[in-house]
Amino acid sequence: MNDEALEKNYQERLEERVISYIAEKQNIQLTDAMDLYYKSKLADKIAQGVYEIQYLDYKVLGQMILGNSDN
Repeated sequence: MNDEALEKNYQERLEERVISYIAEKQNIQLTDAMDLYYKSKLADKIAQGVYEIQYLDYKVLGQMILGNSDN
């Protein structure tokens, strides 16, 4: 695997972990957690690698999304 493929795989796994974390903490369905995640501004920042935010712990990212729905 090249670096780009590894980064993409990491990012996909990160999104899965963040979404699962949101679902668990809010006691909601995964589809609802996905909706919260992908509607957040933070999801775009993670996808774009802004400030290397994608390297924060998934729990921290999940808490950021839950703490402020405008992320």
